[in-house]
Amino acid sequence: MNIKIFTDGASSGNPGPGGWGAVILIFKNESSKNIGNSKVIELGGREERTTNNRMELKAAIEALRFLHIHSLVKKPYDMILYSDSTYVVKGITSWVHGWIQKGWMNSKKEPVQNKDLWEELVQVEEYFDVSWRILPGHSGIAGNERADSIATSFAMNASRPLFSGSLEEYDMSIDDIDEGALLQKITTSKKNRSNAKAHSYLSLVDGSLEKHATWKECEKRVKGKKGVRFKKALSPEEELDILESWGFRKAHERQ
Repeated sequence: MNIKIFTDGASSGNPGPGGWGAVILIFKNESSKNIGNSKVIELGGREERTTNNRMELKAAIEALRFLHIHSLVKKPYDMILYSDSTYVVKGITSWVHGWIQKGWMNSKKEPVQNKDLWEELVQVEEYFDVSWRILPGHSGIAGNERADSIATSFAMNASRPLFSGSLEEYDMSIDDIDEGALLQKITTSKKNRSNAKAHSYLSLVDGSLEKHATWKECEKRVKGKKGVRFKKALSPEEELDILESWGFRKAHERQ
């Protein structure tokens, strides 16, 4: 059995209304190239006041919980969960172990944020042997794009019907199912993004936001400082997405 899970979260403001989305692909045969008797299940949900990170966590939790509750995983199996959230993937594969040992305190000796959801994720992950993968967001990978669409629609309180049925009836490229092709697409996307011309660079230092025309300007502001955030935006739309995720702009304010 081969299982692939794509998850994503969104919020209109940080905090603000939020949504989460997940796309679960279940292949009864070992090879994910064989779509016969394979199934797709979409999941999604909404919270009135939350953050992007909480929705990213919630998406992973609910996807794994659904598989456990409905006893959909049969041994032997191979399970991969894809997320564009470094916070989730690094957290569950590395950081959480130290947090638990330190009584849920981070490296700054402060209480870990979203402890309740991290505890839930640790619990549901124990039911499975999960391989975690970080995806580049908004890179044309169908599973990730659909999970993002579900999450955003719930955050905007405009959710659409969720699909549950045969993979043969689902709109997804075989390249987003085969592991080798998907990893190649991820690598290509990262290279293309790195080489692409920036619309802007954003930096957040001590709660102060600045927009830069070049990476050199941005780097000068953030280099050597702790607790900073910075990101490259390839378009005005992506710039707004970054601002939203940092809590500076609400989705309904878009022009």
